[in-house]
Amino acid sequence: MAFRAFYALPVDNFATSTGQHTNAVHGFISMLLKLIAEEKPSHIAVAFDVGSETFRTREYSEYKGTRDKAPEEFPSQIPLIKEVLDALRIRHLEVPDFEADDIVATLKTEAEDESFDEVLICSGDRDTLQLVTETTTVLYPTKGVSVLTRFTPQAVEDKYGVPPARYPELAALVGETSDNLPGVPGVGPKTAAKWIAQYDGLTNIIARADEIGGKAGQSFRDNIDNVLRNRKLNHLLTDMDLAVSLPDLVTEPVNREAVHGVFDALEFTTLRERVFAMLPADSAAPDQDESTELSFDIASWADDGDLAAFLQAHADGEDAQRIALVLDDGATDVERLALATRTHALVLELAALPAGEDAVLAAFLSGPAPKTAHDAKSMWHRLTERGYDLKSVVFDTDIAAYLIHPDQRRHTLVDLAQRYLDRDVASDAAASGQLAFDLESDATIDTLARQALAVAELEVQLTGALEDRGLSHLMTKLELPVQRILQDMEATGIAVSETVFNELYDQLDADVKQAADDAYAAIGQEINLSSPKQLQKVLFEDLDMPKTKRTKTGWTTDAEALSDLFEKTAHPFLAALLAHRDRIKLRQIVETLRSARAADGRIHTTFQQTVAATGRLSSTDPNLQNIPARSEDGLRIREAFVVGEGYETLMTVDYSQIEMRIMAHLSQDAGLIEAFREGEDLHNYVGARVFDVPIDEVTAQMRSRVKAMSYGLAYGLSSFGLSRQLGIEVGEAKALMDDYFDRFGGVRDYLRTVVEQARRTGYTETMFGRRRYLPDLTSDNRQRRDMAERAALNAPIQGSAADIIKIAMIAIEDALEREKLDSRMLLQVHDELVLEIAPGELKRVEALVREHMAGAAKLDVPLDVSVGLGPSWREAGH
Repeated sequence: MAFRAFYALPVDNFATSTGQHTNAVHGFISMLLKLIAEEKPSHIAVAFDVGSETFRTREYSEYKGTRDKAPEEFPSQIPLIKEVLDALRIRHLEVPDFEADDIVATLKTEAEDESFDEVLICSGDRDTLQLVTETTTVLYPTKGVSVLTRFTPQAVEDKYGVPPARYPELAALVGETSDNLPGVPGVGPKTAAKWIAQYDGLTNIIARADEIGGKAGQSFRDNIDNVLRNRKLNHLLTDMDLAVSLPDLVTEPVNREAVHGVFDALEFTTLRERVFAMLPADSAAPDQDESTELSFDIASWADDGDLAAFLQAHADGEDAQRIALVLDDGATDVERLALATRTHALVLELAALPAGEDAVLAAFLSGPAPKTAHDAKSMWHRLTERGYDLKSVVFDTDIAAYLIHPDQRRHTLVDLAQRYLDRDVASDAAASGQLAFDLESDATIDTLARQALAVAELEVQLTGALEDRGLSHLMTKLELPVQRILQDMEATGIAVSETVFNELYDQLDADVKQAADDAYAAIGQEINLSSPKQLQKVLFEDLDMPKTKRTKTGWTTDAEALSDLFEKTAHPFLAALLAHRDRIKLRQIVETLRSARAADGRIHTTFQQTVAATGRLSSTDPNLQNIPARSEDGLRIREAFVVGEGYETLMTVDYSQIEMRIMAHLSQDAGLIEAFREGEDLHNYVGARVFDVPIDEVTAQMRSRVKAMSYGLAYGLSSFGLSRQLGIEVGEAKALMDDYFDRFGGVRDYLRTVVEQARRTGYTETMFGRRRYLPDLTSDNRQRRDMAERAALNAPIQGSAADIIKIAMIAIEDALEREKLDSRMLLQVHDELVLEIAPGELKRVEALVREHMAGAAKLDVPLDVSVGLGPSWREAGH
């Protein structure tokens, strides 16, 4: 079933950020959850094969000998499936020298002996059909893993013409291609079923073989030995010693923390939600005081004193508490706002607020009273649209959860409440009975009240977790100040030229058509250039090119494979095809940007603060961080980003080689430190020492190679990866790395130490204490361990760079406000900032930007800052 799940989901669409493929895991667990939900078993077990050698292969060495080797992305996923099963508290069984089917047959027999009402076997192996009885049904996949056919005794007989007990006799006669068991030539299922019925089973067919006439009869007599062998091999054992019994297989509540741990590593979000929605879980929340009173003050709109009274009782005076805020979810306009302490909640219907009550709310939201929220930046935008100004958010549960679990893709309030409070606060949880509310109100009010209470309680839980891990300062000193800057940047946006976008789109559209025409001319026919099937025919049949990687649908035609083919063949069709794909991709980027232009003539991206595990910001809707900075096409796109009306120029400011400077600082390598302190071109300096030539004799190729290696080492690049990147042999790449480490031993020692330390502690740490937990560093799975080691190498360097640019942003924003300047930050693209400069402020802004960028961190090498100016993002580049 895992193998079928592997092929049911595209492997390229399911992988962790460290490169571990997860499609088989996702498909298998999805199917299992669906089975459990539909069948509601009291007992459950999963059986695995151990390896390719069993007593059957010793009996017949060719048994299953024709099966293709499993795709390389599949085997590493089996241990992951077992990890998930452990977290779900579902027993998985395997016995050396035997097959999973034998385990299933033994369990089935024990269950029937114990008079279980029903036994269900989910398997894609037809050998299990022999186990079907009036109380045992086989669920056989007929379409991926999503459609299962129920094989009852009647269904088996209708399909194969024999009762289940005699299905292995039919299989012995016909043979089983997947097991490499040859049958009787010329004898198909219908003939075999006819003989079984006519002679009352295989034993009698063999005894009366001479009575069977015609070619089929002679063929049978010639192959009796094969039939006997087949029957012996397809017999499933029913009396194995499994060291477990049925009581050991009783379904149990899932291990909540273990599920979080393994799903964090696998980066599963929606599947995690399905697990907790469908399966009971043990409590992960601290003991709750059952006497705690939960009261909900639902405001009466005829009385304008409810909000003021609530705030006076809970937010003012010596006993003031932080107030948690939650808005209605998904509405285009904010309709309701919930406020809560840990014990009391108030839900406001904003449209119905009297003027006096509305003024009290506005004053509270914009005032100094400390507040807690989940994703305060999004809340700020939505409240701003309603005319309110949200200030003084001192804790964000979304950011806190991200700092604690940076590898988790999402940190929804629903998930956090389940994880830390053992409470369901989803919109459909009102009827769950988890909390009883005495409300004469609709479900939305009930949900908002419970969610606001959850945010208030989560602050306490997450504060403790932050303090335990030494992360509190990142919340207060770094992430919350950056969040406030980002919300202003998002609201401001960046001006764009519709004319430039239109001209660029038309040019790219013409390029797409020209590339298609060139491709058609190269092969003398028109095909669908986006059709893998048609491309496979042209490339591997018509043009007889070298085969690429094999997939379920044929030879792959992805971009990497086509690029490799072009390097080997230089065929003009491939040149045109690659150009066609490139132009389409760029045209789509331009179209996305063009359509994102708002009514104010500016693009307002959304910066994601809690996505990248290293602490980097990302950009979405649209993504302004994926516009190439060095290519001519990317620069043409950047021409469309222009200075806005009323402003003098755009300014770009970025760090030069910041990650390599951090590498020099952390590794304390004397050579790298000297290069940066002397102001040398780093890659020329390194190239001269690696290749043992004077600096002025370092060639462009030498410089390119050491540059790729220097950055690659910071990202855990292997000699194999370097060889592919540079197009050289693995041995040559290894020699290059060895020479590098001989001359820069501090880098070698640092890289070794950082992995060893992370393996001991379980996490890596940036210069500023940001942690990334990597449990796979101690995994028994070598592939996962290798990927975790690469992440351990990268996280401290990239994470420190991300922290430094955030520190610089805070300092620059404070300086702009302190000096009452109108210039403003617009974009952050990793180590680059884009500002819009107000008239007359250029010199002052440039001075303060240089000062605070360079002074954002104290390194043993200088932080070199570059500044550029111009009317467009391109012209401001440098």
